[in-house]
Amino acid sequence: MFGNNKEKGRSKFSFAADSISSIAASMKVLGDIEAEHDMRIDGHVVGNVYCKAKMVLGETATIEGDIHVHNADIMGKIIGNITADDMLCLKPKAHINGNITVGRLIIEPNAKFNGKCTMSEGPNSETYVDESTMVLQN
Repeated sequence: MFGNNKEKGRSKFSFAADSISSIAASMKVLGDIEAEHDMRIDGHVVGNVYCKAKMVLGETATIEGDIHVHNADIMGKIIGNITADDMLCLKPKAHINGNITVGRLIIEPNAKFNGKCTMSEGPNSETYVDESTMVLQN
């Protein structure tokens, strides 16, 4: 993950450019999080999350705050608004209480979403609905 190089009597750590940031299930973070690269959250975050790449929210994760990401796969719980510049995928155990703004959206069966959805339209956007995966429940 990182190497330890001695330079002029002090330690120097170099991180891989394609590294993935991770918050473990046993962790609780109070405050905002910003990430340039992919990240995975399995713990509890009370604060806003900004990720310029892909975020994966595990089944054990809870976020109390707003999220702004490029892409996201959500399996945990979010209490707050989500903005995904490209794609948002709500997996079967996802539970969202808040509004979402997305470019593209996938809601898998058994995912729960309580809020409003706004889909952005770029100059070359097309609307495509795959009815084989769409399930509506009362």
